[in-house]
Amino acid sequence: MLVDSHCHLDFPDFAEERAAVIARAVAAGVTRMVTISTRVKRFASILEIAESHDEVYCSVGTHPHNAAEEIDITTEELVGLSRHPKVVAIGEAGLDYFYDRAPRDAQAQGFRRHIAAARETGLPLVIHSRDADTDMAAILKDETGKGAFPFILHCFSSGPGLAETGVKLGGYVSFSGILTFKKSEELREIAKSVPRDRLLVETDAPYLAPQPFRGKRNEPAYVAHTARVLGETLGLDAGEIAAITTDNFFRLFKKMPRPNGKGI
Repeated sequence: MLVDSHCHLDFPDFAEERAAVIARAVAAGVTRMVTISTRVKRFASILEIAESHDEVYCSVGTHPHNAAEEIDITTEELVGLSRHPKVVAIGEAGLDYFYDRAPRDAQAQGFRRHIAAARETGLPLVIHSRDADTDMAAILKDETGKGAFPFILHCFSSGPGLAETGVKLGGYVSFSGILTFKKSEELREIAKSVPRDRLLVETDAPYLAPQPFRGKRNEPAYVAHTARVLGETLGLDAGEIAAITTDNFFRLFKKMPRPNGKGI
């Protein structure tokens, strides 16, 4: 059993065969998928997908790219929308200084509102961080000082310092198909440094397909390839890494029921 902790099933890439993509994931042993919100103002389309498929749950939040256009989204609104039984996380929110598609102050303001929502609800905050290690670490330390909140550094591609800070503050670290790329030796070394009880895997589909599908559209079924490489990196077999990452997922995403119908 595997879980894809982060995908984007609402994206146009899947519009023509979404049900088939989900079915392929289930056939590959991926029994739970979290489709991640990038715009609160388009949340209804995310929720519709989650409500239509037993295996799919969702988050609610604003990606840092869209922080300026959704600067009016309040913590209270996030908390209210998160009460739906299919919503199991807040985000994705954070900082992206690689593309800088939104002013950095807007990104930070939105990020802190999402942190407040995660703190209030107890739902994990899905954090996007790219080329922003210093500011990200500073905000996480500052906000944790106001009160702990659950979080996951998704699609981790930052430096070892941010991974260490995240773990020290109680966070989890999720690896995507980037981990499987030939030139990702440093990232695999970082994966070795993360405690095993804080590791997760994801696809970030439709992006970042793992080897041997690099360059093609990614989909949740392919999380098995990232899990395999993570296991090899840690000296674990497929069953062991699946058990570890799945148990970690349900410990963090407490609101989501296990496939057998039992919560964690």
